[in-house]
Amino acid sequence: MDSASKALEQTDVKLPWREKFGWATGDFAQNLIYTTISTYLLFFYTNVYGLPAADAATMFLVVRLIDAINDPIVGTIVDKHTSRWGKYRGWLLYMSVPLAVLAILCFHVPNVGAMGKLVYAYVTYVGLSVIYTTVNIPYGSLNAAMTRNNKELVSMSSVRMLLANLGSLAVSFGVPIFVKMISGGHYSGVESQTGWFWTMVIYGIAGAAILIFCFSQSVERIKMAPEQESNVKVSDLYHQLVINGPLRTLAIFFIITFGLMSVVNSVGAYYMTYNAGNAGMMQWYNLLGTLPAFIVVPITPWLNRKIGTQWLMQGSLGLAVIGFLIMYAVPATDLTWTFIGRTIEASGIILSTGFQWALVPQAITYGEWKSGKRENGIINAVIGFFFKFGMALGGVVPGYVLAAYGFVANHQQTARSLAGIRMTTTIIPIIVTVLAMIVFAFYRLTDEKVEKMNEEIAARHAAEKTAQD
Repeated sequence: MDSASKALEQTDVKLPWREKFGWATGDFAQNLIYTTISTYLLFFYTNVYGLPAADAATMFLVVRLIDAINDPIVGTIVDKHTSRWGKYRGWLLYMSVPLAVLAILCFHVPNVGAMGKLVYAYVTYVGLSVIYTTVNIPYGSLNAAMTRNNKELVSMSSVRMLLANLGSLAVSFGVPIFVKMISGGHYSGVESQTGWFWTMVIYGIAGAAILIFCFSQSVERIKMAPEQESNVKVSDLYHQLVINGPLRTLAIFFIITFGLMSVVNSVGAYYMTYNAGNAGMMQWYNLLGTLPAFIVVPITPWLNRKIGTQWLMQGSLGLAVIGFLIMYAVPATDLTWTFIGRTIEASGIILSTGFQWALVPQAITYGEWKSGKRENGIINAVIGFFFKFGMALGGVVPGYVLAAYGFVANHQQTARSLAGIRMTTTIIPIIVTVLAMIVFAFYRLTDEKVEKMNEEIAARHAAEKTAQD
């Protein structure tokens, strides 16, 4: 066996199930916290905390602008430093508790005036977003440091998405139940404040504990050379965006698809409460937004092998459009067809947003092939920013639309405000989904191309080692 083959074999490993599962629990943990934020924080701010919808939407937008500065810095720090636990794992250990604490504080209502409450909301939400970056970027980088095997990475992504959606299920179905249980049946208004706070305490503690478990189970095998590590700088982020076409496509695709998912999830509470007039069915509406994952995610690797990346992604997005069209065609009070449409659109969104994470290591490999540096943290900083910006759209878009259509929290809604909620639930998602289909048509990498790049990278590393010897 030549040196290039040996170099590839050392990193192109098949992982044991225990390790895949252990790494995947990290996304379950993050979803317990961040899905609660992305799904319920806007509703909490408007209907429980007492912020006007426009103020909440503006805050979501401001926080993302801060992320535009913060994420590249964190990505650079992650790639430039290695702790006793490795380059990425240690962050999960050190930052899990601060992440949980900030999430809990976001759902606390301080006894201060209107301006004080707005300032408190900004401080806690900005703090949460900054800390989340120090967990999400290392976690997203970790799988590409565990193996180069593309089939294993797709398999890991499938396990990850199963557990991520299990976390989302615990949030979408469980949060309304816990809130009402703790606050004596209240879900909205000042009477529910205690329920929201202690529910987040439960989810925050569970999330932190599971992140620590993820740290204990993951193994880093692919390491950046010391000379490469010392050369990492913030400007590498922009360099990667210039040279890495697949990364540019994925970045734009992430903001669109996660914006789509976040808008649909965050407006659901309003849609069921006001348009359907049945807040008691909200957890079932949320459940149908997650349940299809346990059918579509396990078959994702098989679908990818059978029909390829492009057909898989375009087909899943087309399925989502069909679901939204069904929901648009029927009144929200027709729960049977509303739930059918919800299940279909959720199946498409889950399949597309889940599979796209398996493509990030491909962009990392492409960047290494082009630049000579495997900058997991830098590339995940790019993806992380666009992912978080997309998730923030769940607060920005519904917040501004609700304000524009005259929404008033905890009051009977006008026909105009109901039309705004309906548009945000159906028409806007249809437009966004079609846009996502157009963008992904520009993604050109295939499994075969990635395997060839890995072989060339291994040969390059073997030649460099031979020259040094």
